[in-house]
Amino acid sequence: MEETGQLKSALINATAGAISGGISRAVTSPLDVIKIRFQVQLEPTSQWASLRRDVSGNSKYTGMLQATKDILKEEGLKGFWRGNVPALLMVMPYTAIQFTVLHQLKTFASGSSKSKDLINLSPYLSYISGALAGCAATVGSYPFDLLRTILASQGEPKVYRNMRSAFVDIFRIRGVPGLYAGLTPTLVEIVPYAGLQFGTYDTFKRWMKAWNHLRSSNSSQGAECISSFQLFICGLAAGTCAKAVCHPLDVVKKRFQIEGLHRHPRYGARLEPRAYRNMYDGLSRILLEEGWSGLYKGIIPSIVKAAPAGAVTFVAYEYTSDWLKSILT
Repeated sequence: MEETGQLKSALINATAGAISGGISRAVTSPLDVIKIRFQVQLEPTSQWASLRRDVSGNSKYTGMLQATKDILKEEGLKGFWRGNVPALLMVMPYTAIQFTVLHQLKTFASGSSKSKDLINLSPYLSYISGALAGCAATVGSYPFDLLRTILASQGEPKVYRNMRSAFVDIFRIRGVPGLYAGLTPTLVEIVPYAGLQFGTYDTFKRWMKAWNHLRSSNSSQGAECISSFQLFICGLAAGTCAKAVCHPLDVVKKRFQIEGLHRHPRYGARLEPRAYRNMYDGLSRILLEEGWSGLYKGIIPSIVKAAPAGAVTFVAYEYTSDWLKSILT
């Protein structure tokens, strides 16, 4: 009976994670495309930076509004969902693995699978569980992440018609390692990112529960229940905190992923194959050639995207998980 319960719990967590991840990715895809375009642009991404720095060539994108107008004009509405298929193929197994591993680790750490025990888990164990879950999910879904970045950043005219042509070409030229280009900075990023995201989410939920208890004169369990809006706020705050801290590593990852991609010259300078020797070299070169602002290219759309993405993911997960539990139990 215990094994059946654990299997059912794993199924619920995997399914809820996959559904919530898919919904979140589809909703926030336009912001993700804009963020990627900024991150892979070697030229400054603001008019102010362009005036201050001596750079050759003009910047294609210099602000969120300008980038939105350009993509809409040149690629149409579908341009904002460029690479959405591999994104969904990435995020659904990623989120499924992440939430499943997270639940198992937290259950192991707390010695119980009950929600009331999991929410009271030590913040340190929440951070560690989130980090390990993020690593497992990243390795399992990384090639789709790479294909997503390439398809989203290529612009018009297209370098690759679809995900299949991109996969075949990358595998032919760079082999299996090519499908995992940028994995090192991704894993280095995902440890603090996932740890911060899940750790702060649990912390915010505890604070929200305590706040509800203080606000209510009735100390019954119903008074401490967290509303869907409060879950949204907790997820929003968790996603924002995590993204703000880890963004430079995400920029380096994107650069590794698009090395050698022959985009149209209007998108700016191309990043040659093996432009960076390793993660440290990538960080150093970007800092030297583009300044601190280079490490935070795309930070505004990234945070604007991370906040609702985190909120939608957690709210969708909580509701989907509760719905599946009501059906299966």
